[in-house]
Amino acid sequence: MDLTKAGVNRFLHINELDEMRLDTYESSISYKGRTKRWHDKRIKTPTKYEKGDKVLFFNSRLRLFPRKLKSRWYEPFSVSKDMNNGAIKLYDEDGNELIINKQWVKPYQKDVLDADKDDDITLEDEEEVMQGRVTSRLATRLNNKEKRSLGGNLIFNFSHI
Repeated sequence: MDLTKAGVNRFLHINELDEMRLDTYESSISYKGRTKRWHDKRIKTPTKYEKGDKVLFFNSRLRLFPRKLKSRWYEPFSVSKDMNNGAIKLYDEDGNELIINKQWVKPYQKDVLDADKDDDITLEDEEEVMQGRVTSRLATRLNNKEKRSLGGNLIFNFSHI
């Protein structure tokens, strides 16, 4: 092989490698930009809390009675101060203060959490309905929902009671 041909061949190979490197660099910048846009689109704006707002605190260290279905959102706390550094100062009913990161709290919505507490029907209530003994207390609880499924496939309408 001629040395001049080998030199030209080597020069072309080096240029080809340089072009591949530049293409890779451009594609990595493009990927980085797409990833940044995707990430920025999913960032939640921090919630601003006012003094006296009720919030729930996520207790990740609650290991005393670990149960799969037990909620780790801990009692409603009141906001004492919303700090600018991402922290929040809370206090409970006893006046104990707690400073935690805002990512561990969420707004407390009493109506959503306590909505169905009065609508629970026990097995004894179901037996009373099946035997035809509907007390006024049970009737008012059952009237909260127009139709309720009790026992098997039976659907009872208690709107007339």
